[in-house]
Amino acid sequence: MDFSVNSAKKSLYEQDYWQWLEKTAYDLQQRHYAQIDWENLSEEIQDMGKRERRSARSNLIVILVHLLKWQFQENMRTGSWKGSIREHRDRLQNILADSPSLSHFLLENWANCYDKAIAQAIDETELPAEIFPQVCPYSLDAVLDDNFWPDVTVEE
Repeated sequence: MDFSVNSAKKSLYEQDYWQWLEKTAYDLQQRHYAQIDWENLSEEIQDMGKRERRSARSNLIVILVHLLKWQFQENMRTGSWKGSIREHRDRLQNILADSPSLSHFLLENWANCYDKAIAQAIDETELPAEIFPQVCPYSLDAVLDDNFWPDVTVEE
């Protein structure tokens, strides 16, 4: 099969993404606006925003899951839970340091993230759903606070 015909028709974006990024950055820096692949650049910028939102949401859910497990399975606490909470807090803190406006996105999606965290916590702990509060007992500030570790609130 002759790939040269197909690759000749492909844009640099389709042939070599990294090289396309380098060329686009160079063209922007040099103000070579006529040479910029605006369509793909626009899509990439939109995708960057989506990736940042997905990453922030994903890290928040992981933190919430582990905080719930920490709070409601005191006898099962492990260093890996604590390490995971710290790692994902750090990731989320870094995301929000770079993009503070994403905190508004997280707050707008807080209930949905908490619902996903409860579902995952139920799957992982096999505890009944009724044990977990229907409304998230933690604030975003608490979730991000390296010194916040929820106490056990389950009454026996």
